Parts: sequence; C-alpha cells; structure tokens
Amino acid sequence: MVKGSNIALSALSDNAGSVIVSLGWASPTGEGDADVSVLLLGGRGKVRSDADFYFYNNPVAADGSVQLLGKAPTGEGSEDRIVFDLTAVPADVERVIVAASRYEGARFGELDDLRVTLADGSGDDLLRFAIDDAGSVSAFIFGELYRRGEEWKFRAVGQGYDDGLAGLASDFGVDIDDDASSEDEQPGDEAEDDARPAAAAEEQPPRSAEPEPAPVATVEQVPSAPLEAVPAPRRSEEDAQSKKTAARPRTAKKKVTLPKVVKKSLAENDSWKEARLFPVSALKSDRDRETRATSVLLSVMAQVPEFGRRLTAAFGAPAGRMETFTEVSLPHGDTPRRPDGVIRVERAGKLWTALVETKTNGNALKPEQVQAYADIAARRGYEAVITLSNDVALEGSPLVDVKIDGRRKHKVALWHLSWAEVAHQAQMLLRHEGVGNAAHAWLLQELLHYLQHENSGCHGFQNMGAAWVPVRRGIDDETLCQGDPRLLEVVESWERLIRQVCLGLGGELGHKVLPVRRAKRGADPGARRADMADRLCADGKLHAELRIEGTPGVLAITADLRTGKLRTSFDIPTPEQGYPLTWSKRLIRRLAEAPADLHVETLVEGEAGGPRGTLERLRPEPADMLPKNGAQITGFRLSLFKGMGNARGNTESGFIRSVDDAVHRFHGSVVASLDRSAPRPTPSAERAAAT
Repeated sequence: MVKGSNIALSALSDNAGSVIVSLGWASPTGEGDADVSVLLLGGRGKVRSDADFYFYNNPVAADGSVQLLGKAPTGEGSEDRIVFDLTAVPADVERVIVAASRYEGARFGELDDLRVTLADGSGDDLLRFAIDDAGSVSAFIFGELYRRGEEWKFRAVGQGYDDGLAGLASDFGVDIDDDASSEDEQPGDEAEDDARPAAAAEEQPPRSAEPEPAPVATVEQVPSAPLEAVPAPRRSEEDAQSKKTAARPRTAKKKVTLPKVVKKSLAENDSWKEARLFPVSALKSDRDRETRATSVLLSVMAQVPEFGRRLTAAFGAPAGRMETFTEVSLPHGDTPRRPDGVIRVERAGKLWTALVETKTNGNALKPEQVQAYADIAARRGYEAVITLSNDVALEGSPLVDVKIDGRRKHKVALWHLSWAEVAHQAQMLLRHEGVGNAAHAWLLQELLHYLQHENSGCHGFQNMGAAWVPVRRGIDDETLCQGDPRLLEVVESWERLIRQVCLGLGGELGHKVLPVRRAKRGADPGARRADMADRLCADGKLHAELRIEGTPGVLAITADLRTGKLRTSFDIPTPEQGYPLTWSKRLIRRLAEAPADLHVETLVEGEAGGPRGTLERLRPEPADMLPKNGAQITGFRLSLFKGMGNARGNTESGFIRSVDDAVHRFHGSVVASLDRSAPRPTPSAERAAAT
C-alpha cells in the first residue's frame, strides 16, 4: 500500500473477522526499539474512556477485541504483533488507531525498514505498508482500521507526532496522569505551542480516491473524517507544557500475582509433599506423559481466560467462550484419527476450531501424522492445527514439512508452540502481570509446577542433535570443511537454544528478552545461518546476543568449541561527562557485589583493546584500568568465563544446561548488580526501562 490509500478487508480474505497487525522495524545499531499502542475512537474521533487506550501496561481488552502480543525477533530487528477480533469491537467504536512511540529522545527516522503488515485469522498475509519518510518524530501512527457500513477497512496513514506518546494520546482524548513524566522529554527541552502532527500541512497524505460517505451531523456529533484530514486542536502554551510532561494514562487494574514471600509450610518435616492438583508420580510411559500434559494444559486454558486467550490469540482465534477436548475421534479414510486435543472458541454464534498434536520428553513430531490432521481440518472447515513439543521453531523454517492443498477454498493454518513458551506465558501472567482472581492464579501455579517437574516431559529444547559430537570432534582435529551440512544442524540447534534461554530468563525477570539480529548480517534467516556455519567452521565459535529490556546494552554469549569455554559479556559505554579515573572508580563501586573473577576490559577508540584484569585485582587499584598512552576510552567490557558441558543434552554435564546457567549467573551477579547500584532513575528513565 501507499500512504493515504485504503482497502476493504473483505476484498482480501474471507477470514478477516480476526486480523493480526504487525509493526516492524530494524535498527542500524541493533539497539533501537519502540512501543506499540492502540486507541479505540468513537464518533467524535476521541476515545470513549481511558480504557480505550491499550499499551504496554494495559495490553488486553476485556471483551477480547484487542490484544497486544508483544515483540518477536525478526531478521535484523523486532516485530510487535496485535490481534484484533473485529467481530468483538463495540458498535460505537468507529476507528481503531494503530501507533507506536519511542522514548529517551529517540526518533523514528533512526529506524530502518519501518512497516506495518496485516494477516488474517489463518495467518495469511493480506497487505504491507512500508514507510521510508518517518522523519524526526517520537510517536507515529502507522494506520487505522475503520468501519464503512457493515465492513472494516484499513487505511495506510504514516503520520508522526513531535511531542511523543503524550501528545498523540491526549489529542485523542486520553486522560493523562500529570504526575508522570514524558518518556521523550530531555533536559533543556522547550514546550511546544501546539501538538500538531510533525508532517506539514502541505505534506498531508493523499485522500482516498474512493468517496467515503460522511455520517449525518447533529448538535452532539461532529462529522467523522479521515485521520489525515483532521487538524489537531491548538493548545495554549500552559496546556501544551502540562501535556508535554505527561505520558502515563490512568489504566491501573487490580490483578492477582504470586506473593513475593512464601508462607511457612505447616509440614512437620521436608519429607511431607504438598498435595498437587496435577500429580506426576504415576507417569510411566511417553504416552502417559503426552495424554496427561495435553489434558492439564487444555483444561487450564479453558478455565483461565487470560491464559487461554494469550496462547490462542497469536493463532487468529477470536476472544470468546473456550472449550477444550481430548482424544476426539475424527473420520479419516478407513481408520479414524484421534488428535491429542481440540480447542473450540465460540464468538457471536461462530466457531473457531484447532486440532492439537502433542509430544513430550523430546519425542519428535511425525510429519505424516500432522499432515493427516491438516487434511482433516481442511475437510471439516477447521481453522488451525497446533503442534506442541519440546522443540523450538526457527524463524523462517517450518518445524514439520506439511503440504496444504491450495485447491481447497478453506485454508488451514499450521502453528507450533514449545513447552518452554507455554511455561513462559504462565510465568509472565502468574508472577508479573497478574490474572483476574486468586483461583486463576492458583491454577496457573499448579500448571507451572507440573510443567517444570522432571517427570512431566515438558522441559523444552533438550538435545543439540546428532551432529553435535561429530562437529566438536571435527573442530578439535581440524577436519571440518565449509559446506558440511552438520555445521548447519549445530547452528540451528544453537539458535533454538538461545530462543529458549530468552524465554526462561524473560519469564523470571518479567521483561522481554529477545535475540539481537544485526542488520549487516542480512534479513534472510537461511543465509544468516549459512554464514554462521561458515564462521563456526573457521573459528570454532558460536555467538549470540540477547537484549533485555530495561538494560542499556546487550548480553553477549560466545561458546568456543576449541577451548571448551563459555564467555558471557556486557559492554558499558562511558558517560558523556567526567574524567576517566572517576569512571573507573564508579564502575568498581557499582560492581561491589559482582564475583571476584569477573574480567573487566577497557575499550579504547581505534585499538583492539585496552587494559584488562579481574575485578579482584582491580578493586584496590582502579587506575590500572586507564590506558598508559592516554588513548580515549569508549567503554568497558565485563566478562565471565566458565567451562561448557560436553554432552549434547541437558544433563548436569550437558552443553544446554551450561549455557543456561552461564546466562542466568551473569545476569544475576553482574547485570542485576549494576542495576541495583545505579542512581535512582527519573520517571522518564523508569518508563524507558518498563518498555
């Protein structure tokens, strides 16, 4: 699409009652990001109440019409996804604004590949709007969904605001909390006289060529017009300043989370085991584990709406009454098939149905089995087939090769969930975001206890594959050649492991943790993995970077297969003001609780590296961190080293567990130590850390 154009969703798909809107971008530095927000507007072009503003702290509509799913990594950046159940949008909502904002003085013009895409409930892409003229704005409206009669249309807007989220939200009638500070206000900023969009009047996006009938105006109602045709109201200087210093709507909701302090047990001794809703002691075979895990998960999904909706919304399911079933017999040729489970969601008299196939204990999905379920779903008019296993799907690569008959009018979407992702979503709701009542919290707690029990078989990615040992040996004796397919297998297993580490750490912290994709390495996942395989052959190292929201840098991890060492590191830039010796002393003080074997390296401009040493040696002599030749210091690199496991699995001596332990240890003892010792942030910085 081009800026200003519009199109009816019904012209693109027969399954457009539920749509997935994805906002994406890439950063040349690998460090840029933005926050998504959605506003539901009534007939006056304003929100009906503050509850119509959905953002990071208010991600889900009670009626299921809007759900912010959060960020997912893409080729070289990230993508924020929003699910809209258009059949559930209240009748008095005429327009839905899809926007995003940046903080700490960042601007959208600093991001590359700015885009918005729409997919239908089957996951099929419907349209794409690429933006190449965002400019120096801190809030940006990507597009809007709006009603015309009985159908929904999408308009490509591409319009920015100079005064950030506060200006955008307040112009659409959101009540701003005056005690909060703007996320993009910097010292020395001056208030704007008005909060008009950044685009000049003569650069307004073109109106649609299609005539749009205006509603009849009354005394209480002004005519509705396209967004780009409505000038923002002027504000006085005093009013503009009050709006400029505000960015936090009053959207707090009562939620139930786990108490931070666990009550003392009434058991006489540690041998007494607490009674559990989902026992695991009787699980003897893989079949028992699969049957129990499926029933446990589906029953909690049906009873805890927040959890069930979170797992199914990404698959295009509407918000509605959910029922789940196990061991359902469905005809298929001469032999009936029994999928492990069925999910049905009813909304406005319509049914959305997904078949579920489950594997536990590291067992692989069978392509012929999934293919049969896809064929059954297509014949019966079901919408999706969902697979669950310990494996982690790779970006751009199907986990199971299944061919969908393109001649069928009804399309079936194939989706995959790892057990690690299920546990992550349960952790986020239970420990950080909260659920509606105490009973729901208890059910999620029982589910999480079950999934994390060693006997459940739901432990996530656990095996580096058959190629792991031959590749390690080939690197040791230098017999590997570029192009060896086993190298690519190891790289793919490494990527699965990193994605799972992100899920585990993110669930514990309550923050998004995502793999970093550098733009210079290309957007094609296959080409990127092939390049990593060549570098693994050349230098024997696997490398990854993790971005943890709320931290200023990236956590890097390198597995050196030649030396058998894992290195976790974090770069800290130097302050803009001060003296090098002051920086060194301050850093040592901030690392007071860090381990003594932490390596500290001074980064020097234009050189391979500066002075380095362990924290134990540098604590009494911070001046040893300064380069002797007076070279300019650009930052400091903090690193921990540990031996990595040799086994391919997740045992105590396994490689997978050693990587997971290394990342958690480094974050807990180094990154968290820096965060605890940092100066108390301003409200603006707190907002940045929360996003």
